[in-house]
Amino acid sequence: MKRVLVTGFERFGEHAVNPSALVANSFDGVVLPVSYARAADALRAAIDDADPDVVLCFGLAEKRTKVSVERFAHNLDEASTTDNDDAPGSGKEIDPAGPLAFRSTLPVDEIVAALDAEGIPAEVSRDAGGFLCNHVFYVLMQTLDPGRIGGFIHVPPASALPPEELVRAAGVIVAVCKRHSSKS
Repeated sequence: MKRVLVTGFERFGEHAVNPSALVANSFDGVVLPVSYARAADALRAAIDDADPDVVLCFGLAEKRTKVSVERFAHNLDEASTTDNDDAPGSGKEIDPAGPLAFRSTLPVDEIVAALDAEGIPAEVSRDAGGFLCNHVFYVLMQTLDPGRIGGFIHVPPASALPPEELVRAAGVIVAVCKRHSSKS
């Protein structure tokens, strides 16, 4: 049986509950802190503890109305948004010695097609932006051992897609990734 680790983020901004945390909790996953200083270590510890074959990181995209499966993580933190520790991003590279970007190892197009087939609004997205979602995505791809797959999925707020639909979408994503991982 393929082991899947699902992560989300704690509350952030005006949202009393981050829908990505609901997704993570629904799959006995890990809720990461919205903190540049703490999120990477929390993710690495979760990967070490779970020893997963697949890692699916979810995060909230406040202005999106669809589940967005990200293709690339860039080696750059933005500097304009502050995290829950009131710390802004550095505006610098996440890892000065690291590559410019990492490509998701998830079957991005297959996931979007499966979500569409289930009537769940979904899209492919080029990248995870510049805030903490991108930071965690980059760290994830840098951390994953060969043979494991992983990537990042943005979810819309609950006002755009109800929590039960988000959890159903995550279930579809998990199933696609388990099938894909078993082919690798």
